[in-house]
Amino acid sequence: MITKCLFPVAGYGTRFLPATKAQPKEMLPILTKPLIQYGVEEALEAGMKSIAFVTGRNKRAIEDHFDITYELEDKISGTSKESQLDSIRELIEQCTFSYTRQTHMRGLGDAILTGETLIGDQPFGVILADDLCVGEPDGVMSQMARVHEKYRCSIVAVEEVPTEEVDKYGIVKGKLLEDGNIRIKRMVEKPAPQDAPSNLAVIGRYILTPDIFEIIRNTPPGKNGEVQLTDALQTQAASGKVIAYSFQGRRFDCGSIKGFVEATNFFFDRQSELC
Repeated sequence: MITKCLFPVAGYGTRFLPATKAQPKEMLPILTKPLIQYGVEEALEAGMKSIAFVTGRNKRAIEDHFDITYELEDKISGTSKESQLDSIRELIEQCTFSYTRQTHMRGLGDAILTGETLIGDQPFGVILADDLCVGEPDGVMSQMARVHEKYRCSIVAVEEVPTEEVDKYGIVKGKLLEDGNIRIKRMVEKPAPQDAPSNLAVIGRYILTPDIFEIIRNTPPGKNGEVQLTDALQTQAASGKVIAYSFQGRRFDCGSIKGFVEATNFFFDRQSELC
């Protein structure tokens, strides 16, 4: 079983300025829970109880969120508001949390490499909190863990996107397997629409094998001068060791205002149906 999940959370969240000037974008709430909590809940559902964060400056609110707040809990103890902390208490009780800092923003690949000290020599999950996923019938990371158990290699979650939006994603192409998964042959980071090998986009869910760290170390900067995880995965793909999985469920791009609003409306409607 995969027990560790890495969360790269060092980004600036510039698309949400000025809201993210002094608070992490990952702490922006969808209803009453911050984005990062949805991601940790998904990891825990998949059996990944060791949660590793690659953080940056002005990200201390994330550490505080996954910790006990004695003054607040004492204040609301015995009141009707106490139950509102049940979900975060469950995470604090069941998970362990570790943190390291990415001192310079050099891309997702560099963020993953920075987390090596927290992961060690074992396969691990990666969740980008910007992508809020609602899996059906279970979480996307749980689905991917089963795929990894079968193939024992790196797994990336993918979905089809409009052709005019391929320049926002890593785009993949490969061989369709009997079970509907794809053995990736080619990966391109944010191609122009006319250069894209397909419209199958990688979203913010990965299961990576530990050899990815050494590959990243030997991967030169790519698009925008950043160390791209896509480039490192292409090295694995050249040996047939990356599987693309079309997950069951729905994804919201909460790194954009439109996606954030869509997610808020979705969860509000779902909560209203349960009431």
